[in-house]
Amino acid sequence: MSQQSADVSSLKPVTRNEVAAKIASYIPEGAYVNLGIGMPTIVANYLPADKEIFLHSENGILGMGPAPAKGEEDWDLINAGKQPVTLLTGGAYFHQADSFAIMRGGHLDICVLGAYQVSESGDLANWHTGDADAIPAVGGAMDLAVGANKTFVMMDHLTKEGSSKLVKNCSYPLTGVACVAMIFTDLGVFEVVPGGLLVREIFNNMSFELLQSVTEATLLKN
Repeated sequence: MSQQSADVSSLKPVTRNEVAAKIASYIPEGAYVNLGIGMPTIVANYLPADKEIFLHSENGILGMGPAPAKGEEDWDLINAGKQPVTLLTGGAYFHQADSFAIMRGGHLDICVLGAYQVSESGDLANWHTGDADAIPAVGGAMDLAVGANKTFVMMDHLTKEGSSKLVKNCSYPLTGVACVAMIFTDLGVFEVVPGGLLVREIFNNMSFELLQSVTEATLLKN
């Protein structure tokens, strides 16, 4: 069965906020973490206040807090996606060259990136669809994907057309090769292991068989 023809009517995906909260639960105490542009920025709103986690932004911030309340934005304090952010006590901002030295020097424990596709071997494609009219957006994703000790991906499980974004081999230009450790989608949580994607969690009591039927990549039972 092609992924386009797979039955998706019985799927019960969770919201992006729920995925963000799930990712936050996988981030350990004391971790230095970069949250990529787009969906991953939501994760900051779900990090528990009693857990010390240091958020980094590639434009030169360390010690970001959650998004500011409406009306309390400081537009001189933004993340790499030009969204207003807050700064926790002890936080700092600095030159972008120093920020990339943090990324490239292996000083980040985890980065959380969005993606167009992730292969079952952990290849990441998140900067260009390859379409002639597409606008490529490399940013710091390549530096983060290979510089962080672990790369997490936050993404929708399916495209708008119903095709799997977890694939056997990426058809889009790669950001990094075998760099993804874990994938968090609106259908479940997956760990990249030899032989495929190990299913760590399935949301809303969906069966493994249904999940595999809408996923091109090989799934392995926990």
